[in-house]
Amino acid sequence: MRVGIGACAFAIAFALASLAAAGQDDVRLDALFGRLKETPNILEAFAIEQDIWGIWLESGNNDVDAEMKVGMQSMGAGDYASALRAFNSVIERRPELAEGWNKRATLYCLMGEYEFSVRDIQQTLALEPRHFGALSGLGLIYRAMGKEGGAADALEEVRKIYPLMPGLDERIRELRDAEKGKQI
Repeated sequence: MRVGIGACAFAIAFALASLAAAGQDDVRLDALFGRLKETPNILEAFAIEQDIWGIWLESGNNDVDAEMKVGMQSMGAGDYASALRAFNSVIERRPELAEGWNKRATLYCLMGEYEFSVRDIQQTLALEPRHFGALSGLGLIYRAMGKEGGAADALEEVRKIYPLMPGLDERIRELRDAEKGKQI
């Protein structure tokens, strides 16, 4: 079963988030993640999310940042071959940058290459365990593979990091219901 462009649309939205700050090791992230976990305000949560994406996207190297932008634009335009070349280049130049791995995982998801996507998600999470986008993507992939329990588990991890992520509770409920339905 392929997820397809529609089911991976969330990934494109995350992939096209603003370009702004400095990688998963940026000192501002701890405070942002603390606020993201605690805020009761959905609009504030969304603003914090955008700040986090901006920080994740900045490598600290202008050439790498330009390559990341090319990859994101190519992926958004459906030019997967160009996007793959760009993300491979980002990973070769900055293998410690979690977002390079995450963007390639998103691309692999869109291409229906789930095993490659899961591998890159695992690398993303090894570098940035709080990566709610990678965890959400893992949930999508597991759902497409008929692994509703694994998908729900991934989204439960997202809830610990980003409790107000839009649609999260509903998706977890649907997955748990589907999982129960398979057990009957």
